[in-house]
Amino acid sequence: MRSTKARFFFMAGALGLLVFHLSKDSDQPKTVQLNTDVKEIRIHKSLSIKNYSYVYSWPKCQQNITANNITGFTTLPQNIQDFLYYQHCRHFPMLLDLPEKCGGAYESNKVFLLLVIKSSPHNYDRREVLRKTWAKERMHNGVWIRRVFISGTTGEGYEKERLNKMLELEQREFSDILQWDFSDTFYNLTLKQTLFLEWMERNCPKARFLFNGDDDVFANTDNMVVYLQSLNDNDGSKHLFTGHLIANVGPIRAAGSKYFIPVQVQESNLYPPYCGGGGFLLSGFTGMIIYRMSKSIPFLPIDDVYMGMCLAKAGLGPASHIGVRTAGLHIAAVTSDAYDPCFYKDILLVHRFLPGQIYLMWNRIQDPDLDCSSSRTQLHDNKL
Repeated sequence: MRSTKARFFFMAGALGLLVFHLSKDSDQPKTVQLNTDVKEIRIHKSLSIKNYSYVYSWPKCQQNITANNITGFTTLPQNIQDFLYYQHCRHFPMLLDLPEKCGGAYESNKVFLLLVIKSSPHNYDRREVLRKTWAKERMHNGVWIRRVFISGTTGEGYEKERLNKMLELEQREFSDILQWDFSDTFYNLTLKQTLFLEWMERNCPKARFLFNGDDDVFANTDNMVVYLQSLNDNDGSKHLFTGHLIANVGPIRAAGSKYFIPVQVQESNLYPPYCGGGGFLLSGFTGMIIYRMSKSIPFLPIDDVYMGMCLAKAGLGPASHIGVRTAGLHIAAVTSDAYDPCFYKDILLVHRFLPGQIYLMWNRIQDPDLDCSSSRTQLHDNKL
């Protein structure tokens, strides 16, 4: 009993000393390293966040040299070789964190729709437009919409430093970026997704619904809220995963394709059903299910397919929503204006848009004087 009390007072005294030192110079980030064979814990002052936050910094992941023994390894493109070398790596240092984004883990149920937007560091112009348009944080129909951009790092040397500094400056102003120290490449999108889900489990586990998508889509988030509120039997605590459904397809074996997946990565010739990664909606419940399943499923570099694999393992499936058009709109030649806002006012999402097009379209569909009642451009199959 005495030794237990002594240990308690020693720990309390050490914590008090730590807080004293942290408070002496509030402008400087502080680091406390705990000797452990798994990870170090750094305590630092988060940008634009009042409280100190805990950031987990993992040791650098080592190359799996046994990948060299895979049959035909040397004939594979370099990006596939790199993927196989580091396929096991799932933990990376976090450079920018937002532990209070959802109001804390226990208050995160107040977030109705969390927009999770995949964005590379150099896509500054896209982030700026989204903050002013469909990704603006706001209350709509009585519920809160929140936003995070998820990113890795790009470039080397001075270029990497400059891009990281840009994200840091954005963070100071907007508090909307999650960044990890991994290479932000197409084949690392699955890693990016699982790192976010790990963050969500820690900081935002009770968010009702999520929109997960790219930073080059036009999303009607007002319509998303209306649709999600119409799900009378689902407040986010039940399964939901919906978007542009893709089924009965398999890996592309052509080495020249952006989506090339050789048999050394995926032996099966058939993928489970999944939704196109340009954008989809899911419940917080399903997000956590996907994260738990991901812990026992080897990474596949195609992130949307990987989500489908996690759903399949859980005995769940994705659903189709006619308002999600990740393959774009196919417009009949009844008008010369393919960007008439009457095409877009009732949909949930269209892929792809340039920043200027997003800005213009968002403002046009928000125009209270917009009248599509007599327009020849209505898309009858786009109604929610």
